[in-house]
Amino acid sequence: MTALDLITKEDLQQFKTELFTELRKLGISQSTDQSNKRWLKSAEVRKLLKISAGTLQNLRINGTIAYNKVGSLLYYKYEDLIKLMDGNSTNK
Repeated sequence: MTALDLITKEDLQQFKTELFTELRKLGISQSTDQSNKRWLKSAEVRKLLKISAGTLQNLRINGTIAYNKVGSLLYYKYEDLIKLMDGNSTNK
């Protein structure tokens, strides 16, 4: 490649597509699947459970959801959320 060769948006898009194809072949996903994480932040929990910030706060206050506070951030164990959802199943 010389100094005058330009990379176009199409070139970058093609590279991205090829890169993701190769990553998928290796078993590496481009998704940000929460199940791969051990700890989730409040925003991730709200998105996962489809609840509001107020509802999440109520779940913390009444002890339904365990959490850890580091500085001003709240963290929740993914496995605890799964246990909570399994325990609240309507198909018992």
